[in-house]
Formats: sequence, structure tokens, C-alpha cells
Amino acid sequence: MISPFLAWALDIGTVAVAIAVFLCGWRLLRGPDAADRILALDTLYMGLVALIILLDIRFDTELLFEAALIVAALGFVSTVALARYVSRGDVIE
Repeated sequence: MISPFLAWALDIGTVAVAIAVFLCGWRLLRGPDAADRILALDTLYMGLVALIILLDIRFDTELLFEAALIVAALGFVSTVALARYVSRGDVIE
């Protein structure tokens, strides 16, 4: 059981991170060029990882930590692949 202060802090943190994820999604859709969209995608993945971890702490489960790890790994790989594609025109040399 978590304390009421921790529950309150987790709720505020979850709302703040959810707003940040929404704003990153907006930048991803409306970005002026490809570099801004790649940066927004990278920030979106980090925000999703933070949101998953906050929800995991709030619901007191360990399953969501594994989901956060998978999202973080896929986010890193996709950001590197997209950056290489934009800079070089191919992903694999």
C-alpha cells in the first residue's frame, strides 16, 4: 500500500508526463522537417517509458517494468535507424 502523499505525487507526475507525450505527438505530426520529427519521436519514446514506469509504481506491479524496457529498446533502435536513414539514405551499409 502506498502513502497518500506518494499517490498524489504519482498522479500529478502521470498527468504531467501524459501532457508531455501529447505535445511530443503533436510535434511529431506537425514538425517542420524530418530532424524535428525524429527528435520528437525519440522524446515520445522516453516519455512513454516514464509514463509506463509511473503507472507501474502506481499499480504496484512488476509486469510494466518489462514493457518499459521493451519500449525503451525499440525506441532507441528506431531512432538510430531513422537518423541513419535521413543522414545517409540507407540504414544498413
